[in-house]
Amino acid sequence: MTLAAATELAVATNEHLASMSNTLIYSSMAVYTLAFFAYILEWIFGSRSKVARTASALTTEGGEKKANGPAVTVKKAGGTAVLERPKVVVRAASGARDVPDGPGAHGGDAQGDLFGRVAVSLTVLAFLVELAGVVARAASVERAPWGNMYEFNITFSTVAVGVYLALLALKKNVRWLGLFLITTVLLDLGLAVTVLYTASDQLVPALHSYWLYIHVSTAIFCGAVFYVGAVATILYLFKDSYETKLQTGGKPGAFATSVLERLPASASLDKFAYRINAAVFPLWTFTIIAGAIWAGDAWGRYWNWDPKETWSFITWVAYACYLHARATAGWKGRKAAYLAMIAFGCWLFNYYGVNIFVTGKHSYAGV
Repeated sequence: MTLAAATELAVATNEHLASMSNTLIYSSMAVYTLAFFAYILEWIFGSRSKVARTASALTTEGGEKKANGPAVTVKKAGGTAVLERPKVVVRAASGARDVPDGPGAHGGDAQGDLFGRVAVSLTVLAFLVELAGVVARAASVERAPWGNMYEFNITFSTVAVGVYLALLALKKNVRWLGLFLITTVLLDLGLAVTVLYTASDQLVPALHSYWLYIHVSTAIFCGAVFYVGAVATILYLFKDSYETKLQTGGKPGAFATSVLERLPASASLDKFAYRINAAVFPLWTFTIIAGAIWAGDAWGRYWNWDPKETWSFITWVAYACYLHARATAGWKGRKAAYLAMIAFGCWLFNYYGVNIFVTGKHSYAGV
């Protein structure tokens, strides 16, 4: 085979792989859509289970949920039986867990739980199809598939779903994340294939380095985990407001009640978000350090105050402030949660805002 024929064959093969990647990404979107509807059905059928929702709020005097029904005691007073009403607790005391978490999106309903399991199965299938699409994209360009925003987006959504499925595999109570996660993954992929799509191409010389695999992969993973923490933080803010309204004698709307009472208690959501963000923060620190080392190799300076570098540092400071505030007694709860949302907003701007609206040394492939 001549060199020209070999080159032509290689080009045709890469084009075929790129086309296959696009097909797989679109196919994953179709399966994610089916999973989205299955999660919707889980919530709809779960809303019918009023018995499970009522039981989730009833506790014994000691604060532990009774397995066989509401806690009702009988006292003898002058020969007359007196029934005490069950104690209804709407939020956990500081440092305690005296509120059982909600039953989950399925609401204790068998049909709702079935649809939830179907949704998770479809999510696994869509994840595998999307992962195959990312791998095919990498094969078509013969490099890591992180050279532009389109490739970053499809990889980011794949990793975000992978984090969710890993938490489920570890038996963590996170199935309530499914609907919110898949909704935003579909939006992310829709943006990727319509606005951010870039044809397969080779990298500029500055990106031909093993640091691409180290720096960019950790950045993607950190972003995916920060995203999961942000979803938990948003839900915490809603659940905290709901519990506060109940505690002060207010009556939330029927829709808010149906959704929020099935989520974990605000204390559980707060703790989950904090642990997620705290666990990945050291890796984000490493990401910035790795980027600085790569910058030294590529540009001769470890730090240039490039817009991407600057906003990465701002994001680091914002999350450091959140973690410090969360560990300080006077800043737990909603104040710290607002800081967490500001920090995630900085991360989003660092990716979308800086890449689209600001020109710098990291502007390689447009969008």
